[in-house]
Amino acid sequence: MRLIFAIGFAFFTTFSFAQEIKWMTFEDAQKAQKKVPKKIFVDAYTVWCGPCKMLDKNTFSNKDVASYINKNYYPVKFNAEGNAIVYYKGKKYTNPNFNSSSTGRNSPHELSGILGIRAYPTLLFLDEEANLISPLTGYRTPTQLEIFLKMFNTDAHKNLTTQAAWEDYSSKFKYEFKD
Repeated sequence: MRLIFAIGFAFFTTFSFAQEIKWMTFEDAQKAQKKVPKKIFVDAYTVWCGPCKMLDKNTFSNKDVASYINKNYYPVKFNAEGNAIVYYKGKKYTNPNFNSSSTGRNSPHELSGILGIRAYPTLLFLDEEANLISPLTGYRTPTQLEIFLKMFNTDAHKNLTTQAAWEDYSSKFKYEFKD
């Protein structure tokens, strides 16, 4: 009886936790795109950013968000003030002014400027060739992020060229994610 309980408990605890996003590097995402084309979703964050930490805790740990991102995107986590060497679209980007003794704000990474990151957090949507589709700045709950994840994944954004088109799309959107 104890063995059955132990197996049942192990099964329950293994599958009851929130699914995690399988974050990749820019390089790995671009390599994966060459094999199986998918869009890239980028979480551009900084270590000192409170709303960035809230995204990790409340939004990216949500099972609906994690499952959708893992299935439909190559997810990249990018420290926009970090000192990593990043290769993007065949070019090398660094943070030459990075201050390793800083515990707070730092200089922006070169790639942050290329991708138009001006605030944190910034969520970036890149097409199947790693070209920027659109940035989305600020904290979003799972349901607030859902409409953007699905709109960019399905290319619905290509038909939303006016405010009226966006209002029509968003008013008819069927939300499925739970906060």
